Amino acid sequence: MSSESENMKKEEVHIWHIEMLDQAHITDEKLPRGYDLKLVESPLPELNRFLYVTVGAPWAWYMRLPWSYKEWQDYLGENIQTWIAYQGATPIGYFELDLQPQASVEVAYFGLIPEFIGMGFGKALLQDAINKAWDLGGNRVWLHTCTLDHPQALNNYLARGFTIFKEEDQIEEIPIAAIQPWEGANKSY
Repeated sequence: MSSESENMKKEEVHIWHIEMLDQAHITDEKLPRGYDLKLVESPLPELNRFLYVTVGAPWAWYMRLPWSYKEWQDYLGENIQTWIAYQGATPIGYFELDLQPQASVEVAYFGLIPEFIGMGFGKALLQDAINKAWDLGGNRVWLHTCTLDHPQALNNYLARGFTIFKEEDQIEEIPIAAIQPWEGANKSY
C-alpha cells in the first residue's frame, strides 16, 4: 500500500499576490459575455466540490480534496458567495468571493471548466468577478495566483487592473499524477 507522500512531489511554486484598491483601476473594455451568470443562493457543498475538482484539476487544486462535508459546509458560510457562469444550461466556470475583515474581498477561486478554456470566456468572467466583488462594498479586491495556474492567468489579472503587491516562492507538495474527476477526464492545456 502506498503512502500519501509517495503520491506527491515537491515543486517550487512562484506566487503572486495581487490587488485592486479602487474601482478606478477596472479596465473599461467591453467584453462579450456569451453566458449567463447566476449566484448560488443556497450553499451546497456538493456543488462547490464539483466545481473545485472540475475547474481545478488541470491546475493541481488539491488542498480541499480531503475536506469533509462539514468542512465544506463551514467554509460556505455567510461570507462566501459562489457565482456560476452558464452557457445555456451548461456550467462553464465559476468564482468564489470571500468577504473578509476590513472590507476586503478575496476572489478565492476563479476558473473555467477545461472544455471552455480558450473560447474567450476567461476575460469576461474575471471582469464579472471583479464587479461582483466591488458590489459587496469592500475597499479592496485581491487574490493570489501561481505558476501552477493557467499560463495566461497572471496576464489576465493584470490586464483587468490588478497590481502585484507581494511575490514569494514556496516549495509545495503536489500530486504526481494529474488530478482528475475520473481517469482520462482532462485534456492537456
